[in-house]
Formats: sequence, C-alpha cells, structure tokens
Amino acid sequence: MDYEFRGPGVQKKPQTKREQRRAKSSPPAGPSPQPSPSATSSPPAGPSPQPSPSATSSRSRSTVQIFAALVGAAFLLIGILGFVPGVTTNYDGLGFVGPDSQALLLGLFSVSVVHNIIHLSFGVAGLLAAARASASVAFLIVGGVLYGVVFVYGLIVERGSDLDILPVNDADNILHIGLTLGMILLGVVGAAMLRRGSTRA
Repeated sequence: MDYEFRGPGVQKKPQTKREQRRAKSSPPAGPSPQPSPSATSSPPAGPSPQPSPSATSSRSRSTVQIFAALVGAAFLLIGILGFVPGVTTNYDGLGFVGPDSQALLLGLFSVSVVHNIIHLSFGVAGLLAAARASASVAFLIVGGVLYGVVFVYGLIVERGSDLDILPVNDADNILHIGLTLGMILLGVVGAAMLRRGSTRA
C-alpha cells in the first residue's frame, strides 16, 4: 500500500480499483480457530470391565454338569453292553431277575435283565440331570448313596434267600463301592464349585 506525504502528516494514498477488488476478495484476518474442548478432552478413566458373576457361575455349572453327563453316559453304555452277546459272556444264561442269571458282563460282573435296566435307567437320569447344575449335584450324590445301599446289599444278603433278587458277586461289590465313593466325591466337588461361584457373585 502506498503512502504520500502531504503537509505535516502521512496520508494514505487512495487505492486503485484493482487493489479494492483484491481487498474485497481476500478473507478478513482473524484469530485461528481453536479446537473445541469436547474434541480434545479424553474420556474419563474408569475401572476395566470385570467378568460378570453369571459367567463365573456358568463355568462352575458346566463343570458339574459334565460330571453328571459323563457318569450318565457310562451307565448307559454299561446297560447296553449287558445285552450284547460276546461282551456279556454266558449270554444264554441271562436271567430276568434273581440269582439264577449266569451272564457275566466282560466276563466279570454278574448281570441280569433287571440289572441292565437299572444301569440304563441311571444313564438316562444322569443325562437328563446334566441339563441343570442343581439336578446334576443331586444325581451324583443321591446316586452314590443308592449304590452304597447296593454295596451293603451285596454284602449282607444271603444267596438263594427271598431277598436275593439281584445277581451280585465280588466284582460287583468292588464296582459298587467304587461308584459310591466316586459319585459322591464328584457331587461334593461340584456343589463346592457352585457355592464358590455364588459367593463371588
């Protein structure tokens, strides 16, 4: 921009038309825009998300349900194999009930038709109970107690007596006490895991 001296002071020289058009087309100078506080502020720091109690208890429930499902599947398999010739030796001597049955599952365990049906029933009950955690615990503990009763039955009932309705030999007694201890243990462990999950909640 040109200035000229006139008199005692300095006076601005009139702008030409080109300079006037250029001044109109250029934006006025001003402060540069500042970022808004919402754009620069970071979200407040908070605690990291923790796993929900339901996720913890579901892990415990799934464990005890697996216990029940495995035991139920084992009973179901034993019940089926009791009706398979070859796997059950002396199959022609398989009796319906009582001590007259001469069939031996795997050549070791005395079985009868009723004995096999009991195994199948326990298997179905275990698989159904595995749908719920509380039912799984009940199946394992109550089932273990019932097999404890069968174990005592095998020890005290005389062969050929009126109460001798199940063919039970020494191998059966060993199996029954093993089932008693194993099922009750799994049930207690499963119940403890459920309580621990509910306590965390």
